[in-house]
Amino acid sequence: MEKETIYHILMNDDVVTSIHNHLNTLLVLIPELSDMIGLEYNHPHHHLDVWNHTLLTLKNAPKDAEIRLVLLLHDIGKPHSYQDEEIRHFRGHPKISAQIALQILKRLHFNPDEIKRLCYLIEQHDSPITEEEIKNDEELARTKIIIQCCDTLAHNPSKLEKRITYLLSINGKLNHKNEGRKSCHQKKYKNL
Repeated sequence: MEKETIYHILMNDDVVTSIHNHLNTLLVLIPELSDMIGLEYNHPHHHLDVWNHTLLTLKNAPKDAEIRLVLLLHDIGKPHSYQDEEIRHFRGHPKISAQIALQILKRLHFNPDEIKRLCYLIEQHDSPITEEEIKNDEELARTKIIIQCCDTLAHNPSKLEKRITYLLSINGKLNHKNEGRKSCHQKKYKNL
C-alpha cells in the first residue's frame, strides 16, 4: 500500500505540485525526507537548498517511476554527510543516501530486486558512466545518464559547463553505440 501511494504521488504529470499537495503523507511514509527541507548547500554549484534541488530534479524527470523514486532519494544522505569548511561539502553522500534508501525501501515493502537496483542507482548517481558499463548494460547506462541529466539541470545554471560537457560525451557514446536513439529525455535534454 505504501509503495503504491508513493508511486501515485510521484507519477503525477506535475510531480512537484503533487509532492506539495501530499507532503504530509510523504513525510509519514518517508520521514527521513524532512531532514532535507531547508538544509542549505552553502556551495557555489548549488543555488537552492537540498529539498528544492531535489524537487527541481523531479521536475526535470521523465514520467518514469524508477527514475523519480531514485531522484527523490538521491540526496537523502546529505543531512548526515556534510562537512563545513570554506564551502560545504557532502563527501560520501551517495553511499549514505543508498544506505538510508535501503532501510526506507525495506520498510515500504519493495522486493529485493527492486531494492538492489534502486540503491545501486542512488549510490551511483554521481559516478561517471564508463564505456565498459555502456558495453555491459546499455539500458542501465541510459537510466543513469537520465538521472544525471535531471540532477545536473538542478544545479546552479552558471556552474554547469563541466557537467554538460561530460553528459554530452557520454550521450554521444550511447548514441554512437545505438545510432538514432537519444539517451536523455528529448523534451528536457534536447541540447545534450
